[in-house]
Amino acid sequence: MLRYRLYFVGLYLCALLYIAAGINHFVNAEMYLRTMPPYLPAHEALVALSGVIEIVLGVALVLRPKTRLRVWAAWGIVLLLIAVFPANIQTYLNMKATADPRLTFALVRLPLQLPLIAWAWAYTRPMPQRPKK
Repeated sequence: MLRYRLYFVGLYLCALLYIAAGINHFVNAEMYLRTMPPYLPAHEALVALSGVIEIVLGVALVLRPKTRLRVWAAWGIVLLLIAVFPANIQTYLNMKATADPRLTFALVRLPLQLPLIAWAWAYTRPMPQRPKK
């Protein structure tokens, strides 16, 4: 029973994280614009698009958690995390070039992408069976 409950607690926390992050793309767009690699076009549009995608994937993760929608949403989050990794690298490079005091945070953030990917990937797997009472 505990494993089943923890699965759903983690699922809803994961969804909440991406919904909040997506909303933050609109509330704090300037922060995200600074992380955009210079070789990408249309920075404002990409920040808004990634925010919408995070919100949609977060909602889809829990909208019907016992269906394939959860699996597709989880794979979407995995792919999104891989796609935005260059922005995390760009953040580190920008901070390093300007001796930003948050450089350590930016450096620590890079390997943290792996547990976030693993967390989302966990929801691509079959969910645990609800124990019989």
